[in-house]
Amino acid sequence: MRPSKQPKRIRPVARNCHFCDNTMEPDYKDVTLLGRYLTERGKLLGRNRTGVCSKHQRALENAVKLARHVAFLPFLVRA
Repeated sequence: MRPSKQPKRIRPVARNCHFCDNTMEPDYKDVTLLGRYLTERGKLLGRNRTGVCSKHQRALENAVKLARHVAFLPFLVRA
């Protein structure tokens, strides 16, 4: 017999976009705000983990890329 399937673990995710609620846009100079949307390895978290809408997720990607090119954020974080 096959073992019973265990239910998936549901992770709590914010439902409202932080940028839409505060009527602001992601800025490449605000490194602390951008750091909230990066993993400890420096990868950008997805929309399903952060709760950011698609419009601001695309703006967030561009802000992180620009911050990396201007050297506010590192390209690679070594453990």
